[in-house]
Amino acid sequence: MTEFILTIIKDFWATVGEMSPYLLFGFFVAGLLSVLVSQRLVERHLGGRGLWPLLKASVLGVPLPLCSCGVIPVSMSLRKHGASKGSTIAFLLSTPQTGVDSIFVTLSLLGPVFAIFRPVVALITGLVGGTLVDMFGQGAQTESHQEKCTDACCSDVKTSKVRKAFTYGFVTLPRDIGKAMLVGLLVAALISALVPDGYFAEKLGTGIFPLIAMMILGIPVYVCATASVPVAAALILKGLSPGAALVFLMTGPATNAASFVTIWKVLGKTTAILYLVTVAGCALMSGMLLDTMAAGVEFEVAVRPGWMLPDIVKSASALILFVILGFALLRGPKKTHINHESTLTQQSNPSPSQT
Repeated sequence: MTEFILTIIKDFWATVGEMSPYLLFGFFVAGLLSVLVSQRLVERHLGGRGLWPLLKASVLGVPLPLCSCGVIPVSMSLRKHGASKGSTIAFLLSTPQTGVDSIFVTLSLLGPVFAIFRPVVALITGLVGGTLVDMFGQGAQTESHQEKCTDACCSDVKTSKVRKAFTYGFVTLPRDIGKAMLVGLLVAALISALVPDGYFAEKLGTGIFPLIAMMILGIPVYVCATASVPVAAALILKGLSPGAALVFLMTGPATNAASFVTIWKVLGKTTAILYLVTVAGCALMSGMLLDTMAAGVEFEVAVRPGWMLPDIVKSASALILFVILGFALLRGPKKTHINHESTLTQQSNPSPSQT
């Protein structure tokens, strides 16, 4: 029993050490984006129909950091402020699958192929879903009460951009993903300790079946984009194919029961069904493509040992990460009770002193 616990602790710490330098840099970049890419900028470019608004919605959604109020209310606000249904769905599909923090974590644990493949697939998924909605989902819709954002990044209180960037990158974002990420790390450590090598290859086999199994697992549950990476890495090391792991990385963050119900109520039944079909179809096709590439070029997709970073850098980064997570989680959300909709209206219509 003692040896089992030590194995879990060792695997947990090793994974944290691998991902923490990249995650800290991802937090920094996310903080910069939170002040450089304004909500008003996003809204101005997502109206109208055609490929161009869909492309802009998907491109902006891939790296864009969001408040903890989540992608759903932000997307619904974009819709209310003039974004087309297609652009709204494109943003909804591309945003939760990845972000600057999860891209860097993917690079640290799964290597450059996954780190490039994942955001590209998120972009394509947004384009496909947005196009389908523009073509078939323009029926009647039902409006719902707009949720309120209570995060500082939604506030119009005058604060320096440096402070806003630092607060978002190293307080708000770690608070949003911290608990889920720690759970994901623990699950990855348990998989490493409990599951024999080659287990998934033996039980699930190869081909389409493991991809479908991961899709069925990922669609109804919510796993944040960053927290899903160590779990996927552990599954690959135990024999799951890279394509099946990618399916989990796509469907877990992109879909869950709550988001599906919200889309159904606000954008309509047809749009909700197209959203789900897009995620499932693109995930399966992307997984099969990645498995084909892996077999063709015979590259190894697994946790990369260190990426040439010194152990002292990984250990120091891990300690800093735990300090940041501890501070963010213990501090809790700031109760500012800012109305997200009214803030967006003020951003869209600046006062004369701001023009």
